[in-house]
Amino acid sequence: MYNNRLIFKTSLLDEIYYLNNAIFIKLGSKRNTISNSVLNGGIRDDIKYLFNHHLSQETIDYLENHELNDYLINYCNDLKFDSNLSCGLVTLALMKNVSIVTKGYKDIEVTAITTAGVRVNAVRAGDNASYYEKNGEFHPGTINTILLINVKLPQNTLVEGFMTASEAKIIALNNLKIPSQFSNGFATGTGTDGLIIASNLDSDNLVTNAGKHSKLGELIAKSIIESIHVAIKKQVCITPSSQSNVLVLLNRYKLDINEFYSRLDEDKHNFILQLKFDSKIQENIAITTSILNLMDDVENKIIDKKIAFKLANLQLDYCIGSTVKKLLSYWIDYFLS
Repeated sequence: MYNNRLIFKTSLLDEIYYLNNAIFIKLGSKRNTISNSVLNGGIRDDIKYLFNHHLSQETIDYLENHELNDYLINYCNDLKFDSNLSCGLVTLALMKNVSIVTKGYKDIEVTAITTAGVRVNAVRAGDNASYYEKNGEFHPGTINTILLINVKLPQNTLVEGFMTASEAKIIALNNLKIPSQFSNGFATGTGTDGLIIASNLDSDNLVTNAGKHSKLGELIAKSIIESIHVAIKKQVCITPSSQSNVLVLLNRYKLDINEFYSRLDEDKHNFILQLKFDSKIQENIAITTSILNLMDDVENKIIDKKIAFKLANLQLDYCIGSTVKKLLSYWIDYFLS
């Protein structure tokens, strides 16, 4: 049945495999689960198998005229595990870029298994919608996490854990300053994320709180944050270091930089070479972040645009080198004048 490699085993003997373009998990104890999967989603107490499946372009084309639920049922049957006892997520992320993180405290253990990609589909809750659903529409998942918990959670605590995990995902993205692709804000996820949480019904340890004040909530959040950071690094090479760049940070407030270059009264080639260097200087990065915060506060109606314009321009005098100063001035004039 498991024709690919075993990559991890939890303390409850949950077996995690690479299996046919998927991360496949055979649960080692009786579980209750909560998920947004189209296959046996919601809250269940009979799931034995979990998976996160990479979709090829061929499969995506196939799904344009077929139901995802039917596809996943056939997928399970082809691999000879009971589709009625299975719950799974789908994604375009590659399974080789999976991140597995375990956090524990005394007799509580949480394992997060995550794949993530955020370059195309990152979005902020409340951004303008990209589609209106009527009678169902398929979109593949991007940030997918399966969370295995070794203690017993009642249904309401499963829901609370789902909330904590979702908030932790926002923190993971905000830590990396991941921009929404549909607004000027920071992303809170992608438009198609998936999450499965499984607790251990065989455990004698009944835990009734998974919120942010509880130790379980802390472990859930920390495992989610770390696993998403690692998965994003592996899938799309975004790290704190890669984000520490003026050009990267400015991309959240999107402008056509070619128009900026067309207005330069100096050699474009030499300017770009110097800008690449100046954009990595810490002082310039700090000034850029400060100016972007002013833009955020104007957009959120916290401060007046005229005040923000004045304060933003005052900070330009502290830029190191002229290239970043000119670039930031262009952004300030466009968004704050």
